[in-house]
Order: sequence, then structure tokens, then C-alpha cells
Amino acid sequence: MSDTSVHTLAVADPSVEIPPQPFPDVDSQGFWDATRRGELAICRCQRCRAWMHPPLERCRGCGGETAFEPIGGRGRIHSFIVMHRSSVPGLGPPPHVIALVEFDDTPGIRLTGMLVGVAPSDVEIGAPVQARIVDVPGGEFRAPEFVPVFGDGA
Repeated sequence: MSDTSVHTLAVADPSVEIPPQPFPDVDSQGFWDATRRGELAICRCQRCRAWMHPPLERCRGCGGETAFEPIGGRGRIHSFIVMHRSSVPGLGPPPHVIALVEFDDTPGIRLTGMLVGVAPSDVEIGAPVQARIVDVPGGEFRAPEFVPVFGDGA
């Protein structure tokens, strides 16, 4: 059997102005409830106090119940990519910087999000950033994005 499929580059339709909306499930609902309140919250075991991302109803370490707890949202860029083509509708013209941020108050926990307020050529691994909660256009959701923290001395 021969493979006759055509491989194409995923590119967003520039006429679409609304990005995809989050689809919360039982594990992530607490995260979205927190962003609605303007907070960034991460899943934490109520028994052993371990932080977890992605979130789960039960701790993967001790089996304890989990809940979402607010965090400060300050962290450092662990990794990043620069998207030179639009692949997600509604994000505006590229380039887009997607950062993987490790938070200061939740060691080992990393979250991805848009990095705004800095040119892609100026982004550096280890640079300090702060999460802020912004509206997701086209719906009722809010989500974190990251902005650089200047004057950190790092």
C-alpha cells in the first residue's frame, strides 16, 4: 500500500480573528476558575504538598487529594520558541514567542505561554518574567501570558 498523503505546513487562516478557546476538564477546571478571578493557580497535593502540572485529581506521589493554590507568577524562561508563521488563528501577525517558564515559588513546575513586550531577538534563557492574566478574545476565558521583568540584576 503506497502513501499518497500530502504533507502540508499548518498555517492559520489570516481571516480568523478569534483564537481557539480552552476546553476545561475535571482536572483543569480549577486553573480556569483561578484565571477567571485574575489569579494564576497550580495544582497541589493537600497531603504531601507536592506541586503538579499537568493537574490531576489525585497526587501521583501519595494519592492525596489535590486543589489549586494561587502562586505569584514570577519565574524564569526555561526554554522558548519563535513562531515565524501563524499556526494558531487570532494571535495577530507573527513572530510570536512561546516561552516555557519555571516559577520561582513552585520549583520544577513549568508552564507555557506567550511572551510579550520583548523582541524575539532579545529573548534569553534564564531571563526573569512575570505572568499576567489576560482575556482570551472571542470568549469568556482568561489565560496567562508572560512579560519581561526589567532591572532584575540577573
